[in-house]
Amino acid sequence: MEQKTLETPAAAVPAEKPLAPPLKAILATKIGMTRVYNASGEFIAVTVLEADSCRVVQVKTQADHGYEAVQLGLGKAKVKNVTKPELGHFTKVNMTPARWLREFRIPKTEGFLPGQAVAVEQFSIGDSVDVTGVTKGKGFAGSVKRHRFKGGPKTHGQSDRWRAPGSSGRERVWPGKRGPGHMGAEWGTVQRLEVVSVDPAQHLILLRGSVPGPDGACVSVYQTTRPRRAKKMPAHAALKKAAKAAPAKAAAKPAGKK
Repeated sequence: MEQKTLETPAAAVPAEKPLAPPLKAILATKIGMTRVYNASGEFIAVTVLEADSCRVVQVKTQADHGYEAVQLGLGKAKVKNVTKPELGHFTKVNMTPARWLREFRIPKTEGFLPGQAVAVEQFSIGDSVDVTGVTKGKGFAGSVKRHRFKGGPKTHGQSDRWRAPGSSGRERVWPGKRGPGHMGAEWGTVQRLEVVSVDPAQHLILLRGSVPGPDGACVSVYQTTRPRRAKKMPAHAALKKAAKAAPAKAAAKPAGKK
């Protein structure tokens, strides 16, 4: 009897999924701050963000969830640090657990699939974006540092009242009264930051100014919800401009015509 050898098939290499459609939103890791020089030689303080492993984890539709949104994941989490419900959330779409998850609502989710990579090329130089993250924790802080209170007078021998909060009001301390307490480690957003540079090869985005959180933190970068308004010329300036333009128009008018 002939013996047949069974050949084990080679492991199939999963095809890399295409990039996600332009979303104007991405998750990135804060690398730090540096400075770059523009064409005129002026240096600009920028924050460097890296979005190397940002992928689509879940697509929410109006029919299934009641609204349109895309859930993005960034980074890699150890399996031992992930709960079973969270692990099942990633196993359902054949993805490794992500360290951070954020959700962005969009008008339409057509074309988005779990596992698609979100690239930094969707942003261009000059775009205005908002950045949301968890601010740095400052611990217990006084009212002068936490709420920028003025403090007490520095004269007449009051050497211990410079940074005191002052009176807390009559009768009792009402809810919401500002005073000393825990500062930082809360969600914060910086709006209308300008995109200075985009490096698709290294998955880097350079933003003008600072963003919330320490180095290594995850931040959400998305198209600004409050674009800058077009500057309007004041009324008196418009009248002066019109008065200067009137003689020029009269001189340019051919003679003999009224």
